[in-house]
Amino acid sequence: MKKSKFLLLPVLAILACSKDPISENQESETQLKPEEISDQQSEMAFPNDLGSVSQIYYAGQKMPVEDHGDDYVYQGDILIPKNQSSKSPQSIVYKNKEAIPQEKSTGRTSGMWPDNTVYYSINSSLPDKNRIHDAILHWENKTPLKFVERSGQSNYIYFTTGSGCSSYVGMIGGRQNITLSDYCSTGNTIHEIGHAVGLWHEQSRVDRSNYITVHLDNVRSGTEHNFHTYEASGFDGDEYTTSLDFESIMMYGAYSFSKNGEPTITRTNGSTYQVQRSALSSGDISGIKSMYTDDGSEPKYVNGEYYTLNGLTVLRNYDRWYYNSKWGWKEVEIKYGYWFFV
Repeated sequence: MKKSKFLLLPVLAILACSKDPISENQESETQLKPEEISDQQSEMAFPNDLGSVSQIYYAGQKMPVEDHGDDYVYQGDILIPKNQSSKSPQSIVYKNKEAIPQEKSTGRTSGMWPDNTVYYSINSSLPDKNRIHDAILHWENKTPLKFVERSGQSNYIYFTTGSGCSSYVGMIGGRQNITLSDYCSTGNTIHEIGHAVGLWHEQSRVDRSNYITVHLDNVRSGTEHNFHTYEASGFDGDEYTTSLDFESIMMYGAYSFSKNGEPTITRTNGSTYQVQRSALSSGDISGIKSMYTDDGSEPKYVNGEYYTLNGLTVLRNYDRWYYNSKWGWKEVEIKYGYWFFV
């Protein structure tokens, strides 16, 4: 399953830890109506407001997002912190012996939750807390991750109210919200936790054309950017070791963002498929276990998968890292917590 493992698709330089931009009891005033739940099971942060669409750079990738004030929103429910993105490219991969700017020397995170432990807190006014407890229990039963109520830790998830369902991808540093409207279910909560621990939407994988067809002529005007994926120049997909997982809890529905009741995503043979929000699939679990190992050893990175590590979105290919730079695909490596061209 392609879990663009850390900030995919797309995304940009993590320069500073995110602060608490809103009070812990602040709530969003608009609630998702029952008939609008999940837009065919595709979670949305602001279901009643598309926001203005613009292009930004995040984790080294250019991506289309909706501007919703404090955050950008990507692919419907993925929150992108404004203080970690930019309107123009920034140098986040260095040449050997190149000096690293002093302002980039602090506040960086790898995107992974250390020691397989995710700290969290719940807004006291959030309704139906059982959906959170049940979702956390599911994650703990199926994966090596542990969820611990926060007791002063600086990096943590804060479950709070919102217009819809939304989350950041990976550990971004500081407090990071998962927003849940009254109508976000336990399954939607499992999905949003998936983002928070590093998973991207399944249909965004770079080799998706081998498995699905996106029908942009059926997509509502102004929402086409939700079907954005990486440009795969130079990689034909032959090296992929996994296939698209239609059972993934991170998969869009076949009618997501449809303007006419016709499918926006089909299998390559033209047939539709059922999406589920009941549980992590075997592919989801396998992907997480490759990132967060049972024994705490180094992650087992999967060839053909995207990851966002140390502020850069990179492709794992033949057991090496590649970055889609302005010069095309270039091999890169991590040294001292920073990325360098090989």
